[in-house]
Amino acid sequence: MTAYDVGINYWPARTAMRWWTDFSRDEFTRDAKALADAGCASIRVFLRWEDFQPDPSRISSSALHDLTLVADTCAVYGIGLVPTLFTGHMSGANWLPRWATKPGPRGRFRVVSEGAYRDVAPRNWFSDDEIASAQALLAREAAAALRGHPALAAWDLGNENSNVCVPETREQGRAWLARMTDALRAADPSSRVTIGLHMEDLEQDRRIGPVEAAEVCDFLCMHGYPLYAPWARTTTDPTLPAFLAEVTRWLGGKDVHFEEFGMPAPSGEEDAQALFIGEALDLLYECGTTGAMLWCFSDYAPEIWDGPPFDVAPHERFFGLWRADGTAKPAVRHLSRYVGVERKGPRTREFAADRATFYDAPLANLVRLYEDYSKVAVE
Repeated sequence: MTAYDVGINYWPARTAMRWWTDFSRDEFTRDAKALADAGCASIRVFLRWEDFQPDPSRISSSALHDLTLVADTCAVYGIGLVPTLFTGHMSGANWLPRWATKPGPRGRFRVVSEGAYRDVAPRNWFSDDEIASAQALLAREAAAALRGHPALAAWDLGNENSNVCVPETREQGRAWLARMTDALRAADPSSRVTIGLHMEDLEQDRRIGPVEAAEVCDFLCMHGYPLYAPWARTTTDPTLPAFLAEVTRWLGGKDVHFEEFGMPAPSGEEDAQALFIGEALDLLYECGTTGAMLWCFSDYAPEIWDGPPFDVAPHERFFGLWRADGTAKPAVRHLSRYVGVERKGPRTREFAADRATFYDAPLANLVRLYEDYSKVAVE
């Protein structure tokens, strides 16, 4: 039996994205135990790029050591580990080493480097060979550090990469995917590999979507939040994640793990969060995804609200299934509902569109397909 995998995206409440610079094994052990006790099957962590690679030719041995401790702790509690490389985009900001930036307008997302917002632009790792070579080094070293580890479930090639930079051509995107996958598998041939695609990779042609990812990845991932989809029925539309998963599988032709969904739940909205997560999770299960990962583990401590990204994105403070004081919200119960439940095979669904021309007008096609999909879901 292959059980349906319900997991969590993890940053600690106390430090959020500054985890690796203030790492505490005791803190992570406490959090891992709480997750395991709640029924969590897997955990996705993020290798903040500047912490793991302080310069292009050097990987931090202390950061790799702490990553290994995280994997060891996951193994103790029977939790699968998904480390995400080149992070990169996170919670509405792009967290980059200074050497991976250049002078210029920052673009849509603020750039955070060395603890502060910077008026710089990302260097495009799809077209800049120096950056891609550095990424390949990190991929090899990280894979070597966790080679054969019993907790390792898969490597993720980045969190919503297209929010940082976009390949100039589809061939450039394919070449980058192949290079990073080859680097991981050179160090650990048994590695399973995926990439954290997101809803905007379906709404726009960013030249590194499900089709390109499926050529090298073992399975596909998708992220989606009705809060960020003006075309969803409501900001808590539980049908949207399943629809995005099915479109991703239709386009890419591989199994889909729904790697991120959730909603912010400050005091007064916790019951609504639990209702949304429960309904969306059931629909993701029914449509044949391999599993789902909730965003996210915990609300963040008020002591860090005055720093990036929470100073300019206050809703990011409250996505947790646990409150910042360590107490559980009602939505925590959903982590255990599928423990031991066999996952369904992927549902065969054909959409009334041509895969080959979907990206000629992706948003229009997506909205039209969702109108049809949601009518059937309601019926």
